[in-house]
Amino acid sequence: MPLIGLTGGIATGKSLVTDYLRSKGLFVIDADQLAREVVEPGTPAWQEICDEFGREFLRPDDALDRKKLGRYVFRHPDRRRRLEQIIHPRVLDAARKIIDPLLADNPDRWIVFSVPLLFESGFDKVTDRIVVVYSDESTQLQRLMVRNGMTEREARERIEAQMPIEEKKQRADDVIDNSSSPDATYRRVDRWLEGLGL
Repeated sequence: MPLIGLTGGIATGKSLVTDYLRSKGLFVIDADQLAREVVEPGTPAWQEICDEFGREFLRPDDALDRKKLGRYVFRHPDRRRRLEQIIHPRVLDAARKIIDPLLADNPDRWIVFSVPLLFESGFDKVTDRIVVVYSDESTQLQRLMVRNGMTEREARERIEAQMPIEEKKQRADDVIDNSSSPDATYRRVDRWLEGLGL
């Protein structure tokens, strides 16, 4: 199926690129958004997380305290993998419920599936083409510290919990370099789309 898997590392600029792709008329499915939806209070994933991790990771309104849970699982890799086992299959199911009707209506339509952990989750197996939004690790580190108010140690933990960006770059069909200005990145996206005939 004509499905482009878009990925990158944390703070490499996936949102910048996906927002621009939407502005160009491409249909983008955001795995992060689906991940938030599948763990809303009362859902099976939410209940499983409560049972597995405890209600200490809930806010007063019963929603998951994503920051608190994130800090915990990034310091305990085995627990992070368990959380991913709960969430990833449900995200893929939710994505298929969106993708399948779109392709039934128009089999030639290109869809972008934006997934931060595309390779780590195995979602790369369901895509036709993979594009990696790239920036070097030092740029990634600085952006993450500024954007999320993290210490260097916290930022490095998050980066190191993912597949190295250089490895993702090697495994991609296409790479969009986002190491400089947004305008330069937009021009690279335009050239990439032209190359795909989109």
